[in-house]
Amino acid sequence: MRKIYINGIFYTFDPVHPVVEAVVTENGRFIDMGETDDLMIRWNTPNSEVVDLQGKTVTPGMTDSHLHLSMVADNFINLDLTGVTSKQEMIEKIQERTKQLEPGQWLLGSGWDENLFTDGTIPTISELDYAAPANPLLLNRICQHAAVVNTKALEMSNYHPSMTIPEGGTIVLDETTKQPTGVLLESAKDLIKQHIPANSYAVLKNALRKAIQFSIEKGLTSVHTNDPLYLGGLEQTYQLYNELLNGENLGLRANLLINHDFLDDMRQAGMYTGYGNETLQIGAVKLFADGAFGRRTALLSKPYSDDPHNYGEAMFDSYALYDIVKRSRDLNMPVAVHAIGDQALENVLDVLDQFPAASYRDRFIHTQVLREDLIKRLAHPTRIADIQPRFLASDFPWVQERLGADRMRFSYAWKSLQQAGVICAGGSDAPVEPVDPLLGIHAAVTRKIPGETHDGYNPDEKLSMIEAFRLFTELGAYPTNEEKIKGTISRGKLADMTVYSNNPFQMVDADELLETSIDMTIIGGEIRYQR
Repeated sequence: MRKIYINGIFYTFDPVHPVVEAVVTENGRFIDMGETDDLMIRWNTPNSEVVDLQGKTVTPGMTDSHLHLSMVADNFINLDLTGVTSKQEMIEKIQERTKQLEPGQWLLGSGWDENLFTDGTIPTISELDYAAPANPLLLNRICQHAAVVNTKALEMSNYHPSMTIPEGGTIVLDETTKQPTGVLLESAKDLIKQHIPANSYAVLKNALRKAIQFSIEKGLTSVHTNDPLYLGGLEQTYQLYNELLNGENLGLRANLLINHDFLDDMRQAGMYTGYGNETLQIGAVKLFADGAFGRRTALLSKPYSDDPHNYGEAMFDSYALYDIVKRSRDLNMPVAVHAIGDQALENVLDVLDQFPAASYRDRFIHTQVLREDLIKRLAHPTRIADIQPRFLASDFPWVQERLGADRMRFSYAWKSLQQAGVICAGGSDAPVEPVDPLLGIHAAVTRKIPGETHDGYNPDEKLSMIEAFRLFTELGAYPTNEEKIKGTISRGKLADMTVYSNNPFQMVDADELLETSIDMTIIGGEIRYQR
């Protein structure tokens, strides 16, 4: 059906007609745009539906270029510790959860962040044993690069001091007793996870449905999501999304990043980057080059300022990294590499420089610590800096002690990236950060934590409101080579739009974004959410 959306303020991000009053959609695409009166005369027929936006502001549909919908879905199943502000509160939530479980049933959850704790430390293994005496427990840190477990969980994994730890992982030991503290870093979590019973297909599907609907409510029309490790592998992940998006027609568009572990499965299934349709596609090959700042596992070229013997951790040596990229290129697939530290980024660039570009763009996820020479190497039409501005609100001010003053100049350096000609796209890494692009835009524009009143951390790197919105709209189409079919409100492109309660481009104070709601999410010309 033809729909005419009238009386809006449409910021199109199309230079031919930057702002219009109305648009016409048909068969899922924009067919015209301009002034309300003109379009009503030209297109309004008895078979048309007219939607009056009553002066509301509209942009192209928002895209989150990197998140994990499977883990967002997990918060609808397991214990959500996001926002917990003390060890005591965390322990109390664990104790409350145990009342809902049978003895021996796994207690799973995620979202804790010790940097928010007012009492300083994460629970010890003995405190976790006290909180959950009858249940094996695994709780992921918000960054997903660390977890805490109790003794029952270690027993379930048959832990012993001489057992082999997966490459890149660490079971943290007490310096005095040499016994586990309960903290597991990176791939050491796999020792525990392999003993956790899988959720049923029905449970996963129901939770993923809720996560998709929640994303649409936050104004998202497209997501690039990384899930096979959490949804039972390549085949089941694709099947779940296919049934929900193409079968149930929930509306959201999803590009699936596929972990390198499933490259052989990709080959056997005949899948490749771009496989699928405009609603659901296979994306790039996902791999990790390093860890994160929280537990000092992000890989730096110089040691951490607050831990002078620690450079972080490489997830793979150069030979293994080369092999993964080669196997990806053998399928003509791009890579999407988690690289937070500058040394991790350099290691990946050194390998990629040995290969021709794939048909789709490679992306570098996070790119938080940079150097001028690395920024120049990123400024290439086949490379994307996949950034998460909201990280600033979670990482500052403590990250400054990790990195030191000298490195901060080119850390979280979004303006420098754009000025150097680097293509940037904006994401949240949810559930590490909230599924809410407006929070990412606020961080990009203000470079401060909501509620703070200073000029921002390294304010020279602030983006304008237009630049920040482009990260989550127009530029969100570039990592998937879809810039010709989405990202702007233009004739012939997919009719995806986000409607706001306030006009971000006329705000005197960017903090008004924090009081701005999503009024509508429109996908393919159809209203998929209305407040």
